[in-house]
Amino acid sequence: MMQLPAIDALPADVLVIVAFVLLLAGVVGSVAPVVPSGVLSLAGVLVYWWASGFSEPNLFILSGVLFVALLAVAVDWLSGAVSAKAGGASTRTVVIATLVGLVGLTFGPVGFLVGTAGTVFLLELADGGEFEESARAAGVTLVGMVTSSVMQVLLTAGVLVAMVGVYVL
Repeated sequence: MMQLPAIDALPADVLVIVAFVLLLAGVVGSVAPVVPSGVLSLAGVLVYWWASGFSEPNLFILSGVLFVALLAVAVDWLSGAVSAKAGGASTRTVVIATLVGLVGLTFGPVGFLVGTAGTVFLLELADGGEFEESARAAGVTLVGMVTSSVMQVLLTAGVLVAMVGVYVL
């Protein structure tokens, strides 16, 4: 049986390619629900740093890029629940809407968005909320989810651009 080489045995060039594939996947994944775009960007930075023998980028740039990648992770993980709560949805509604959104993901990103926002609307209305309040909660949830994707694109693209700069310079 053929054995794969240990990761330490991989040439630095291969690791740099892996790092940039991860960084690019972070940007592309930021527009798809459930893809951990910030985590992919974070992994790309760390793989590149490891491939450089922990010398590039320098610690100042590394800390800034890692901060931006961690911010992308936080935006990814917290935005849906925060926006739903900001719109007035109950915690129960947030949990159920997230689960329904994941099922809606089988219909693509639009299914995720519509499933989540629709569930917020229906559950808030069923819990005795007024039509306008329920619609507001669903609307704020939807806007928060779309804004989250935009923020993730900007943050992960910023990480990618910074790392391209590190590689080129």
